[in-house]
Formats: sequence, C-alpha cells, structure tokens
Amino acid sequence: MTTFFLARHGETVWHADHRYAGISDVALTRHGLGQAAALGAWAADARLDAILASPLTRATRSASYASSTSGLDVRIEPRLIEIDFGVGEGLTPDELAARFPAEWDAFRRAPASDPLPQAESGRDAIRRALPVFDELVAEMPDGRVLVVAHATLLRLLLCELAGIDPDGYRDLFPVLGNCTVTTLAYPWMPEQEGEGRPRARLLGFDVPPSRARV
Repeated sequence: MTTFFLARHGETVWHADHRYAGISDVALTRHGLGQAAALGAWAADARLDAILASPLTRATRSASYASSTSGLDVRIEPRLIEIDFGVGEGLTPDELAARFPAEWDAFRRAPASDPLPQAESGRDAIRRALPVFDELVAEMPDGRVLVVAHATLLRLLLCELAGIDPDGYRDLFPVLGNCTVTTLAYPWMPEQEGEGRPRARLLGFDVPPSRARV
C-alpha cells in the first residue's frame, strides 16, 4: 500500500470573509505561513518519498516548508489544482445566495453534480485528479507521499476513494483544516482490475501536524 498524507494549504487572505478561492491565486496570511511551518516540522520525521503540490501559490508555498525539512523537491502537479468555482470566485456564500439564488440552491443540494455557473463540476475534478493517485501507487507501491492541495478537491477525492457519493462531501467532511494531516493507505491491486476500484483506508482525518503520526 502507498501511504498518502493529504494536507490543505495554509490560511489565505480570503479566509476571514469565507470567500470562494477556487483557481484564484490567493496569498497566505502570516498565520497561514505559521501553519505551513508546523506542517514542515511534521514532515521532518515523516520519512516521505515524495511531495506533490497544486500549482497555486498557496499550495506551493505551504509545501515548501515540508520540502525544506525533508530535503525533497516539491513536484508541481497541475491536476491537483482546486476546482474552478466560476461565478463564485471571490464571493461569499451570502453574496452567491443573493446574486444566483437558484444556482446556489442547486449547488448546495448536489455540490459535485450541479456546479455554479461557469464552474467545473466536482465529478469532473475527481476525474482529472484521481489518476494522480493511481500513478503514484504504480510508481511507489510502498511509498509515503505528501499531497498539498485544496479543501474542496481533497474532500471530493476522499469520497471517491472511500466509495461514497461525492455529492455528500460537504455533509460528511464539513471542515478540512489548514495544514492538518489526513492519512490514507491506498491499495493498488492490478490483479483485481475490472472488479471495481480499490478502496482506501482512512487512517487519520484532519489531525493537527503536532499530533499526526509519522
């Protein structure tokens, strides 16, 4: 099994207003940099074999601390970018409800299937990002990989890897903290190809790096 450590980037300047960032390249706050440093301290003893990050600055900057402490380069993976929220980029939930009431209601009911206008659907995001995990398992079947990405994409992937309808990601995983560690053991079973996708084992969810096991 490959062990994946999933981490959301640190806090950004849009967090205070609960604005949808999506593909917008939003900077980390000072607090967010501190969160990334704590993730880096965890990575020093995590025996990592690889670090991957979304190309957005908030993810690459967060991953850079783990790179410094582990001695590993950060591999930028475009398929790990956050979903595009379309008209929702930069808006708060209240602003979306006021400007696009019907679309906002549909998104809330089925967030993976009914995207906001001009947005990427959650199911499409899963299709583009999930192959990254399969490729890493093939490359490092017993490896330990840190993936630094984004809250919505990671929650969608967690649902898919656990065999859960991704439309329930907001209910099942309402919060994913900044720079916390979620640990998965993902089996790769080529001999069972055609019998359904292998499931992942969730070994830890949303654990502060100071308490996350290595």
